[in-house]
Amino acid sequence: MNLLELFAQHDTSILIILGIASLFAGFIDAVVGGGGLIQFPAFMILFPNSTIPTAFGTNKIAGLSGTSIAAVQYAKRVKFNWKLLTITAISSFVFSFIGAKLVSNIDVNILKPFIFFMLIAIAVYTFKKKDFGSIQTKKLSANKKYVFGLLLGVIIGFYDGFLGPGTGSFLVLGFVALLGFEFLEASAYAKVINCVTNVSALYVFISQGNYILEIAIIMAVSNVIGSIVGSRMAILRGNTFIRKIFLFVVCVMIIRYGYDVFFS
Repeated sequence: MNLLELFAQHDTSILIILGIASLFAGFIDAVVGGGGLIQFPAFMILFPNSTIPTAFGTNKIAGLSGTSIAAVQYAKRVKFNWKLLTITAISSFVFSFIGAKLVSNIDVNILKPFIFFMLIAIAVYTFKKKDFGSIQTKKLSANKKYVFGLLLGVIIGFYDGFLGPGTGSFLVLGFVALLGFEFLEASAYAKVINCVTNVSALYVFISQGNYILEIAIIMAVSNVIGSIVGSRMAILRGNTFIRKIFLFVVCVMIIRYGYDVFFS
């Protein structure tokens, strides 16, 4: 069966809606992360009979496509500390793999109340502290940077493999809060790290056959288009624009996790 026959199995309107959702997700993800908060629920609503691992795998394929393009766009503008990036990337890769392996064996709901209240604190702090992420706020020694990078990779890498939605936003937050980066620089680092965690987790899902190829292709193409637009806007409009999108994404995450904790 070729791809055209696979596409023909699905309702055209469903594919269009999913494509639009993925395009918007790619835009948000390129600016500050969190595109999975749009893309993943859209997939689950449109394909309610899919298993959670299949939904994760299909979304990871699309997410990796868009995030890779955004990472290239940012790399042209931001000068990376390659040692810091490598340490964070390796630790996130390993723990994303571990998280993806555990997702089928552990109830993910046990973490949601903690994440919910943490997100509220993040939103309040970011809203009240107007210069948060606007300028570089910390001058850390090289060793401290590497320790914080390692810690960030372990925590966020595991989260991405285990749960996933909002990983890019948590990475941005980590680079701003722990390492004192401005939002634009933090977004650049987050995109590269997110690519690594996606590759690690995606290896697990693909090897288990947990993906729908034709749907992943549509989502990936749409995600890439949104990612190109989003990354260019973030670079042109800078930290103030990224901060606003960050607050928006955090508020969406609060609503999502609040629903899961209190109503689901």
